[in-house]
Amino acid sequence: MPQAPGPLQNHLLAALPPTAYARIVNHLEPVNMTLGDVLYESGAQMRHVYFPTSSIVSLLYVMEDGASAEIAVVGNEGIVGVSLFMGGETTPSRAVVQSAGHAYRLKGQLLKDEFNQAGPMQRLLLRYTQALLTQMAQTAVCNRHHSLDQQLCRWLLLSLDRLPSNKLVMTQELIANMLGVRREGVTEAAGNLQRAGLIEYHRGHITALDRPGLEARACECYAVVKKESDRLLPDLHAVV
Repeated sequence: MPQAPGPLQNHLLAALPPTAYARIVNHLEPVNMTLGDVLYESGAQMRHVYFPTSSIVSLLYVMEDGASAEIAVVGNEGIVGVSLFMGGETTPSRAVVQSAGHAYRLKGQLLKDEFNQAGPMQRLLLRYTQALLTQMAQTAVCNRHHSLDQQLCRWLLLSLDRLPSNKLVMTQELIANMLGVRREGVTEAAGNLQRAGLIEYHRGHITALDRPGLEARACECYAVVKKESDRLLPDLHAVV
């Protein structure tokens, strides 16, 4: 079995000053994140936050009829459970593991205690939350105004940014659920990208063959999200 990534593979944890990191490191619990695991449901009390290291978590809004659409993705750049330290305790979204891997779990009260000290942890989490809100807003705009091909490129690029390789394990049905579209639409969009030589798709395995090509084909939404993340969290890309 490969060794699980250490906590510092999460960029937020790695960006903490040593004294702040030392206060929580012994309370971080390693967690195996299996594809499809639900970390929390809409409206449920949140008792933990998660710092992904090699996994990706999708934040989904689920309608009354069961239909869903992704509003944001969180990987090794961030934290799952911002409602805990923002004071809400619950959220109307569902958090589902989109790409299997590992994460570290921390009790919500411990994070709130650290956040309420108004020190480095608070400043870092507030900047991350602004970046996450930008991603949510841009996702809403993208889903309304851009083609499915462009949406799929944006989604692939955001996912690839949070993984150590150029490969994703994701069925077309799951992608359709994330994007809130019919599976047939994803089949057509993925086929377009494959014929253009941008990806290779086979039985749920997606390999990005031409990253610059994907960026050129995507709408401006991916660039807006990445630029804002880089602006708000400049320290995170020099670590790990």
